[in-house]
Amino acid sequence: MPLVPMTAFIEDAKKHKYAVGQFNLNNLEFTQAITEAAAEEKSPVIFGVSEGAMRYMGLEYTVAMAKVAAETSGVPIALHLDHGSSFEVVMKCIRAGFSSVMFDGSHYPLEENIRLTKQVVEAAHAVGVSVEGELGTIGGVEDDLSVDEKDAALANPADAIRFWEETKVDYMAIAVGTAHGMYKGEPKISYEIIDEVAKNIAAPIVLHGGSGVPDEAIKKSIQYGVGKINVNTENQVACTEKIREILAAKPNEIDPRKYMGPAREAIKEVVRGKIRLFGSNNRI
Repeated sequence: MPLVPMTAFIEDAKKHKYAVGQFNLNNLEFTQAITEAAAEEKSPVIFGVSEGAMRYMGLEYTVAMAKVAAETSGVPIALHLDHGSSFEVVMKCIRAGFSSVMFDGSHYPLEENIRLTKQVVEAAHAVGVSVEGELGTIGGVEDDLSVDEKDAALANPADAIRFWEETKVDYMAIAVGTAHGMYKGEPKISYEIIDEVAKNIAAPIVLHGGSGVPDEAIKKSIQYGVGKINVNTENQVACTEKIREILAAKPNEIDPRKYMGPAREAIKEVVRGKIRLFGSNNRI
């Protein structure tokens, strides 16, 4: 099937209280691993693509890989721009074939974030592309984004509700205590913020920084209204650890297929586990 917008997942996920995973693409092996896990688990899935990943892989290659994956997988796949920095970047991705986009205006004052996000929603919805917006400041490091823990700020529920009412984004990312990257300690998630916002808007809540969050915290977040969870760092760690293991045992190995193949399998197992944890398996 062709790439689909994330709105294809909303009603069923909300009705049955599960979340759809966003797993970021970093190269061909990541794309294959995520696709294979989703197909075997009969789960919808979201390919997340950061601006840094696009620069590395090339926009055309990225879209081509995603389209092949969607057409051959037998499960619904959305190709989603992660943390789009501007209207121009968003439009470039839509024209290239992305089925979903995120505009991250969280660093702007509320009024400006609403104004800019509304522009993105109007343009994207006109061509059937779903939109994710963000409020609050999520800490950690991810590609071009770097926010010190001291500068992270939880979303104000009243502001989040107003943001959604005025923008009508399809998915709402709010800062609730998670962070990009792996955690040094256990994250302190503000479930009360998720609960209050989720009860007052129609859009599912997005949990950024899903890598390393304890399973019980993930399950609890989903029950309170999280419908999309982003995972990237855990896949990168699994990939890198497997490559290091193989090259440590065989330091003269020069065939990348001999270490990238097993690395792909390691990523696949992480994705499989997350899909089952999120409850999106056997939904197709």
